[in-house]
Amino acid sequence: MEMNQAQAYLTAIGGVKRVMAVRLKPKSDMLKSLEDACREHGIQNGVIMSGIGGVTTAVFCDPQYFPCRTQPYNYGDPIVKHEVLSIAAISGIICHDPAGEINLHVHVTFSDQQGRCYAGHLKEGTITMLTVDCVIAEVGDGLVMSRQFDPELEVPLFTPVQE
Repeated sequence: MEMNQAQAYLTAIGGVKRVMAVRLKPKSDMLKSLEDACREHGIQNGVIMSGIGGVTTAVFCDPQYFPCRTQPYNYGDPIVKHEVLSIAAISGIICHDPAGEINLHVHVTFSDQQGRCYAGHLKEGTITMLTVDCVIAEVGDGLVMSRQFDPELEVPLFTPVQE
């Protein structure tokens, strides 16, 4: 882990080890299924490169608010949409905590039949309609995607580590 510009950011460098394509079947919990697929194939360090599909229920939180000591914000109650929505974009990181537990941080943009978009931090309870298709790249070659407790903000945060 390298600190730069008076500790303005953290960096670590690595490469892509392998790519996993995953198709979630109808009525699957999107977040749980992505976690299970990563766990099954031992992916603890990665990025969600692409994703498309549809859902019948979307559960997400506003991504601009997060719980921490230094900010008066929190995610608050999740937004729940019980309707058919298309997935316009999926992005996220696959990391792990110090105990090695996989932790996905995923943001999704949904659109409805009128073209209105909804976006946020994906939560459990988002249910696939026919399919959700994702491509995940596992990273490595010295890059570790960890989630560590930040004592200043008092929350666990993404922490890239160079090994």
